Amino acid sequence: MRAERLRTTGGYLWRNGEGALIHGAHRYVDAVASRRAVWVESHGGDGTPGLVYAGLREGVHLTLPFLEQRRGSPPDVTRTSSSRPWNRLSAEAAGTDADLVVAGYDTRRTRHLPRSRSLTLPFRVSLVVTLREGTDLLQHVSRKDRQQFARQQRDGRWSLEEATAEADFAYFYDRMHLPTMRTRHGDGARSEDRAVAHAEIFRKGVLLFLRQSGERIVGALCRIEPADRTLVLRLVGVADGDPARYRGGTYTAMFLHVLRWAARHGMSRVDLGGCEPFLSKGTFQFKRKFHPEVVLPGNHFHHKRLRLTVVRDSEPVRRFLVENPVIALDARNRLRPVYFHDGRRPARTDLPWRTAGLASAVHLDLDTFLHPDGPSPLLPGGATPPATRFAQQ
Repeated sequence: MRAERLRTTGGYLWRNGEGALIHGAHRYVDAVASRRAVWVESHGGDGTPGLVYAGLREGVHLTLPFLEQRRGSPPDVTRTSSSRPWNRLSAEAAGTDADLVVAGYDTRRTRHLPRSRSLTLPFRVSLVVTLREGTDLLQHVSRKDRQQFARQQRDGRWSLEEATAEADFAYFYDRMHLPTMRTRHGDGARSEDRAVAHAEIFRKGVLLFLRQSGERIVGALCRIEPADRTLVLRLVGVADGDPARYRGGTYTAMFLHVLRWAARHGMSRVDLGGCEPFLSKGTFQFKRKFHPEVVLPGNHFHHKRLRLTVVRDSEPVRRFLVENPVIALDARNRLRPVYFHDGRRPARTDLPWRTAGLASAVHLDLDTFLHPDGPSPLLPGGATPPATRFAQQ
């Protein structure tokens, strides 16, 4: 029993815990275990940029699949895995046949990373809603969403259920969460295993179901952190993983009910979870409607970064960058949205950024950014080129 508790509690805290002790342990383990950087080359179909993910191992499962999905990789994407010395990363990036190199690293490992044609991104970002007394949570969403939510509530079609039985957990995990992860992520699905989810989230939090006309259609398993009165939304799912369950505003309604539950029970914040630092990430755009603050994660990702480097200028690279604006860190360590554009491709401002925690947007001209002799903007010591427009939006 003690060994199982150590596995579940220790494992959960290792992945999600905050504070100097856990951060320091991660940095020590990364330094010892990652004496060489992983190096994974990913080749898609014709007309798509070749990618390399290098550095910390977790990026192979977190960052690289997202990049492959955004470039439009075929199902049979080709990967080649090897390793490189950390002190050779900059030289290896310059010599690769790939078009883009994204390196995941701890902030202590910066001196051997590429600087030319490069931006620094957080490894991940978290989105946190602060609950203030007297705030109408419906104001966090669009007028259309407010009207639909109010109508469904008035008609009695949507209701919230707080579930506590073992059978409720089993139903959520087996019939909602796992099928949803398989539907959305296929073989790349990631989650807490069943024992950890039960012991560290269900037993230390709350399980909520959204019912529509009496039927459970969406579930959310949340952990309560009493020290700072935070409700952390950890696992979600729809009945049988059916994509149709996302329609009709049901997912928005679930999140609004979670926020309302947290407010009623004295929570000060709701952590909606994290995602990759790209404005094209659907999770980011969906959660943005609840007016969160974008912050660096509190767990071990707090001290980890991504260095995005363009190795060669090409049409596929330019298309990829324009279609995927990033959240970057500037020389003052502020989170800033960066929109790429050039004479043929306007910035993707249809992917909005405005939310707390992000400084004003940067509109970066690719002709300037990709100039071989130009300084790299936003990096410490890299002056922002004159053609870069800081958009006060």
